[in-house]
Amino acid sequence: MTDVIRGLTEADWPQVAALEAGAYADTALTEGEDALRSRAREGTCFVLDRDGRIAGYVLALPYPMFRYPDLTRPEAAAHRCANLHLHDLVVGAPLRRAGLGSALVRHLTEAAGALGFRTISLIAVAGKEPFWRANGYRAHAGVRLPAGYGADAVYMSAPVPTALREAS
Repeated sequence: MTDVIRGLTEADWPQVAALEAGAYADTALTEGEDALRSRAREGTCFVLDRDGRIAGYVLALPYPMFRYPDLTRPEAAAHRCANLHLHDLVVGAPLRRAGLGSALVRHLTEAAGALGFRTISLIAVAGKEPFWRANGYRAHAGVRLPAGYGADAVYMSAPVPTALREAS
C-alpha cells in the first residue's frame, strides 16, 4: 500500500464529505460538503491518498488567533493573518491509531511554515485534546466556545517552528 499526502482536488470532495459524515455521525459537528468547501484554501488543505482512495484529510484556513469558524454557516470571507486555523482533520476509522493523523499534522505544519504562518490554532473536539497535546498544541482555557463544538471542546494552538518559516 502506498500513502501519499497531496493537495486537495475537486475530485476529492465526495470522499472528503463521506469521511467527515462518518467521523461525526453521532454529533452535531457534521457540516456537509458545502460548508467544508467554504473553508478550503489552496496550499493548506490536504488529503491522505492510499492507493487512489482518500483515507484522511486536513482542512485549514487563515483565521485570527482566538477566533474560529461558525459551524452553523459557510465561510463568507477570507482572512489575512499570521495564524492558520486547522478546522478539521479526519482519518478513516480502519486506519486510526497508525500515525496517519500525526503525519497529516506534520505535513500541514511544514506547509504553514513555507507560507509564513507563525501559529496554528484548532478546536479539539470529541475528546481529542490528548492527541493534539501529543502533537505540540497547548490549551487556552479562557477561550469561550459555542455549544455547537461540544461540551468538551478546547481551543488550542502551537507555534510554527521558526526554522520552517525561515526555510521558505
